Amino acid sequence: MDANRKTAYYTLLDVESKKSYSNIALNHQIICGKPSSPSFVRELVYGVLENKKYLDYTIGHFVASGIDKIKVSDLVVLRMGIYQLGYMNSVPEYAAVNESVLLAKKFCRGREGFINGVLRSYIREKASVNLPDRNLDEVKHLSIKYSCAEWIVELWMEQYGAETTEELLKNSQGNPGLSIRVNTLKTGKEDLTRRLTEKNFEVKESHICDSALRVTKGNGILESQLYKNGLFSVQDESSMKTVEILDPQPGETIVDVCAAPGGKTLASAERMSNRGRIIARDIYLRKLNIINKEAERLGISIVNTSTWDATKVDSELLEKADRVIVDAPCSGLGVIRRKPEIKDKKKVNGFDSLPAKQLEILTVSSKYVKKGGVLQYSTCTINKQENQRVIKEFLRKNKDFSIVHERQFMPHIDMTDGFYVCKMVRSKNLI
Repeated sequence: MDANRKTAYYTLLDVESKKSYSNIALNHQIICGKPSSPSFVRELVYGVLENKKYLDYTIGHFVASGIDKIKVSDLVVLRMGIYQLGYMNSVPEYAAVNESVLLAKKFCRGREGFINGVLRSYIREKASVNLPDRNLDEVKHLSIKYSCAEWIVELWMEQYGAETTEELLKNSQGNPGLSIRVNTLKTGKEDLTRRLTEKNFEVKESHICDSALRVTKGNGILESQLYKNGLFSVQDESSMKTVEILDPQPGETIVDVCAAPGGKTLASAERMSNRGRIIARDIYLRKLNIINKEAERLGISIVNTSTWDATKVDSELLEKADRVIVDAPCSGLGVIRRKPEIKDKKKVNGFDSLPAKQLEILTVSSKYVKKGGVLQYSTCTINKQENQRVIKEFLRKNKDFSIVHERQFMPHIDMTDGFYVCKMVRSKNLI
């Protein structure tokens, strides 16, 4: 049996059955399965996840009883097979079918004939699969075409209109690319570019952020000695830009209340020339350990981590911070292209309560800001309820804060993740 497809199968089964994050499940299965072509595995896994709803719609076209009664194991194999047949030109039809049947013999015993039949029907009659009529149901049409849950389509259409929604959906698919943050404590942009180029990586300037580079060609950058020596970190440009907007200064005290996985914390330390104090907090100790490990790799010594619930006030920090970072927990609708499983999420009860929690964390965190200090709120989502409306409600209740910079990054415009940032300053005078 092909180890590449077997690894992809195990990954997709983890995401489907255990609700695992795709990136974590994929990395784990690649380590365990030792496939000969990790790039093929990644393409297959992310391709299936990005197009899952359309693949299921297609499978339903060839299964009279619908897909609801198909076992998860069978469904995963069928999705993999149809994705290879419909999207991967490098895979011959016979290989896609034969390898799918071999997977079925191993993981779907007794169902290999059924799976073979569905795939061969697709080869013969794929032209007969038509999308739902857009004129009759635009939401359903876009949902199937771009494999995105209807509630997300409805949300974006309500807030941004049909044209922008379709652009967002288009840009939720495909490879998001790789951007890296130059560690200015150890190198400069020109020097790092030269070193990466010598290692056969193709690097381009970022048009978004001063400390960012885009890596457009080359494999294994995280296995390179340059990475191990702490010369750069992987971070999306929009996330890097929020730290540029924050503008932390050497010698200041910064509090990051929801710090994990630590990108903004560590980027702030670099901009501060590793001088000052950063208090980085998260509710989970294991996530803080990741920050500590990264700080050591980057040569950063000013970050102090500790567990804390961001909804609770720490009286020891009242009015002690020059700048406070609130990168709030959110729906993640801005990072769909990195975590395609988000597109298929059901709208659970907790979604509607997110803005209230975000406002609570922001309100508590504002108490740590000195008079004249900065409070910065950010999320990795595209949803006005979690972004602009949270800020509006916060400002209504906290008259001593005012906006100095606000921006919603949009994937189809900025070519970044969908990221929101709002920088506020606290008045020096008591209101």
